[in-house]
Amino acid sequence: MDLKKSWGSASGRGPVIKRRDKRPSDGRGSRIAALVIMIVVVAFVIIAALVGFLTDFLWFRELGYTSVFWKQLKTEFEIGIPVFVFTALLVRLYLRSLRNGYFREIQSHEIPDLKRLKLISWGLSGIFAILVAIYAARDMWMNFLQFTHSTSFSLKDPIFGLDIGFYVFKLEFLGKLNNLAIGIIIGVVLLTVLYYGILMTVRTPDFFEGDPDRSVGEDDFTRAQNENSIPFGRKKNPGEEFIKTFTSRGGRGERPEINKGNFRHLMSIASGKLTILGVIFYIMIAVDFFLNQFDLLHAHTGTVYGAGFTDVNITLLMYRVIMAAAIVGAVTFVIHMHRKEYRKLLRAPAAIVIIGIVGVIAGLLVQSLVVSPDEINKESKYLKNNITYTQHAYGLDNVKVKSFPANASLDQAAINENSQTIGNIRINDYEPVQDFYNQTQSIRQYYEFHDVDIDRYSINGQETQTYLSPREINESKISDTWLNKHLKYTHGYGAVVSQVDKVTASGQPDVLVKNIPPESSVQELRINRPEIYFGELTNDYAVVDTNEKEFDYPDGNNNKYTTYEGNAGIRLTPLNRILFSMREGSMQLLVSSNVTSKSRIIVNRNIEDRVKKIMPYLKYESDPYMTVVDGKLYWIVDAYTTSSYYPYSEPYSGEVGSTNYIRNSIKVTIDAYNGDVKFYVIDKDDPIAQTYQKIYPELFKSYDRMPEGLREHVRYPNNMFKIQASVYEKYHMSQVKVFYQKEDLWDIAHQIYGTEEKQMDPSYYIFKLPGESSEEFINMVPFTPKSKQNMTALMMARNDGDNYGQLLVYKFPKSKTVYGPMQIEAQIDQNTEISKEFSLWNSSGSTYRRGDLFVIPINDSLMYVEPVYLEASNQAIPEVKRVIVAYGDRISYSSTLDEALEDLFGGTFNSGGTETASASESASDSMKDLIGKANDEYNAAVDAQKDGNWKEYGEHLDKLSSYLAQLESMNK
Repeated sequence: MDLKKSWGSASGRGPVIKRRDKRPSDGRGSRIAALVIMIVVVAFVIIAALVGFLTDFLWFRELGYTSVFWKQLKTEFEIGIPVFVFTALLVRLYLRSLRNGYFREIQSHEIPDLKRLKLISWGLSGIFAILVAIYAARDMWMNFLQFTHSTSFSLKDPIFGLDIGFYVFKLEFLGKLNNLAIGIIIGVVLLTVLYYGILMTVRTPDFFEGDPDRSVGEDDFTRAQNENSIPFGRKKNPGEEFIKTFTSRGGRGERPEINKGNFRHLMSIASGKLTILGVIFYIMIAVDFFLNQFDLLHAHTGTVYGAGFTDVNITLLMYRVIMAAAIVGAVTFVIHMHRKEYRKLLRAPAAIVIIGIVGVIAGLLVQSLVVSPDEINKESKYLKNNITYTQHAYGLDNVKVKSFPANASLDQAAINENSQTIGNIRINDYEPVQDFYNQTQSIRQYYEFHDVDIDRYSINGQETQTYLSPREINESKISDTWLNKHLKYTHGYGAVVSQVDKVTASGQPDVLVKNIPPESSVQELRINRPEIYFGELTNDYAVVDTNEKEFDYPDGNNNKYTTYEGNAGIRLTPLNRILFSMREGSMQLLVSSNVTSKSRIIVNRNIEDRVKKIMPYLKYESDPYMTVVDGKLYWIVDAYTTSSYYPYSEPYSGEVGSTNYIRNSIKVTIDAYNGDVKFYVIDKDDPIAQTYQKIYPELFKSYDRMPEGLREHVRYPNNMFKIQASVYEKYHMSQVKVFYQKEDLWDIAHQIYGTEEKQMDPSYYIFKLPGESSEEFINMVPFTPKSKQNMTALMMARNDGDNYGQLLVYKFPKSKTVYGPMQIEAQIDQNTEISKEFSLWNSSGSTYRRGDLFVIPINDSLMYVEPVYLEASNQAIPEVKRVIVAYGDRISYSSTLDEALEDLFGGTFNSGGTETASASESASDSMKDLIGKANDEYNAAVDAQKDGNWKEYGEHLDKLSSYLAQLESMNK
């Protein structure tokens, strides 16, 4: 027994018994609570992360794309593990060399705990390696795949002679690799300082000469290393040792002498390691400027996009001199460190900075004093590069340019010969058609026609333009209960289709497919599977095969119900049910008795989110369109391959560093019922698409494998065509002097739409190209000279068969004036009959709206067509009331297109635009729909009145009033 613990000191007071406090201290309890909280938080984070991972895997497996899911993870491991192992071992060897040098050179009376130091060393190496590996794997995995699967463009840049594929697939990866190397060097420097601090704590140097304790030499260190223990148990505190040494040294008045040898050894060890790091750092600076020279090909100096005269002759020279200076700096760094000429170490960095400043100033001076006064000659060959490579980057190098005489040779016979062209002129417009569909075909308040798209179908043996819009459920308009949102109202139903040129007697679209269930007057447009489980408005998950029947469609005052028969969805086993309940944050999904082990959950139903989830490295068209094929509904989404690294190409946005290469190389199809997603490569010559096909061979399929029925509905996307047209405004000029002086700049033509002036969007047409034997589906936009109104050219994109994607430009003779759209609009405004009727409509409380102005090439002549809509103040459905046709200096303003053509060319025409029988039937159907909807609103108002819900009562009365007003208008 230790008497010191039980008895007091020898003061005569006798024994002092100390009581033990059996209550746990507050500090210990707090530590336990903190540990428990930390464990719970970590467990929650891990489970949450695994939930996302596992549910994503289940979803990819459902689609058959597990190879796509594992590709990222597999590549990250292929990069991360070697990087981690290499970095950890390299850093561990580096730290070991630091430790050995420190122990060998530094005098100390302390014997270190080598086992503890070894653990610290491995810990630091591991942490550092993990950080490096995570950055390399997470940020560089796709760049690595593109680097290793790169495809040649078969075109070299004009400055360095490298294939374009180097810039598109490799340059970004090399830049990130170099940045990573520089980051590692900086990190190792910081790690060196930290590790020296640890070494000085574990084995404190003897700061003063003649320490009272024996210094530990090499033999002591070797013995301690072998025994791996501290001989005398307790390790001394370095701070106490320092104070003890300082205060106990000699007698009064004696001052301790600093151990200069230890300081010299410390500096010697540090300088050796810093020399290695400094050399590597200088080399990385040289590599960085080596890579920077390639970025000059994406620069914008003066009038050139890409490397111009100053970039090639001054900036590039500056980069190369800096590269040489960095290499020289690495050599001189070794010499100065060896000679301990530390002040001279600043010479190389100062020289690099000075070279950079001088280079920038020289570049500005050369650009201002040498290039600008003689820019056309100095920049000539670089402008040629700019033109050539920009045209290639946007697919404008293969545009076929032809002449169009724009004669005035149309007559009655020419119009009759082009009856299919006349029969496909778009009298209806997108917005009025969408309004009409929503007012007459939505059937119930929760249905919505989100968008209207153009397509073409073979109707009665002729290719015919149509509008098609799917009827989806607007989830915000159904009762906000979990059962309704996820089990009951799971899908939209059917679509509405109408021809672009046909209107009823009242001026509204004459529909071909209508009502619920879908009724079609055309065999090709019959819909056998109308349910839409995947769409633009399907943002919530759905659970199918439950004990609760799904709402299918309304049938008068009753509803029809159904059970999902498709193959979409993930089976909700007990484990999957827990996972998806956590993923969706839904306790109802976990406890609902309606959900069984046979139920399936369908997630990622929004088609845009769906395709991006599978392949996020493409750009997607913001306006997908639906098509009917073999009685089923499919979505088609246009996908783009893009790059911002194409040399000498001007970004279409005008912002340096943004996208300057684009191809519509991928078509994506989605089954609206089963959710199957297919990616098809339509442009097999696009190197970026080829590279993605190498990376994901199971995902990207050949265009030949797309079903024939879907291929018939592929169309050239408006957004892509608009980008190409905007670039072509400037880059149709291939001659350098003309390009530099901007002698022939174009603008996309403007028009009056509604009542405001706006730039024209590309429009789809069906007509016969000059020299062709049959009509085809065309996308077209007109050009005018910059700041002028006359028309100078038409640009067209072909859509059908093997001609898909071919670009044509028809130029008009400069010797004659060809009216542009705004000049035609001016003639319309000056027509007294037209302006008088417009004023009369406005004064009567109605609103008129002018539709798109169409430029129609027929044979070797041009004709212009513009519909006019009238919207009564008491109804929201615009009606086609007039059609304006302009030809030459003549304008016809008539009730129908046929009447306008007869007025201009004589004879009798029947384009089919307004059919009396069809109009009567359609009007009757529309009236029945309105009566039914009015009756529904009346009944709903009565129910709301009984419930005392006066807000809903008023809303239903307002809707009832609107429907009655529309019925009154139709009767008139």
